[in-house]
Amino acid sequence: MTSPPLRLSPLAHTWMIDLDGVVFPHNGHLRGDHSLLPGVRELWAAIPADDRIILMSARGLEHQATTLAVMAAEGLRVDHALFGLPAGERILINDAKPSGLITAHAINLARDAGPGEVVVEVSPDL
Repeated sequence: MTSPPLRLSPLAHTWMIDLDGVVFPHNGHLRGDHSLLPGVRELWAAIPADDRIILMSARGLEHQATTLAVMAAEGLRVDHALFGLPAGERILINDAKPSGLITAHAINLARDAGPGEVVVEVSPDL
């Protein structure tokens, strides 16, 4: 099942991306598996240079330096990283612009499927 394209305004964006099960196989770091899931490179390539990427993970802080080194070695930019987060739901609350522009989006992917079905469109009309 393919999701509809994520249509974004030309404004700068903040991307909050979970690590395990989205970028790398879930708990892969416990097995030494840092292989990228399908679509990760394509998603990163679709993120405009002026946007900010925040990597989120329930991995303990002791895994942060190694994980960020792997991300850098793979050529994946990370502007901020949050490690040691709870394993439960992630809730994003934001206000809509007075123009009506929706400023919060959420995409739930099947674990370890990767973001290959995520299509990003930046539209000057929004």
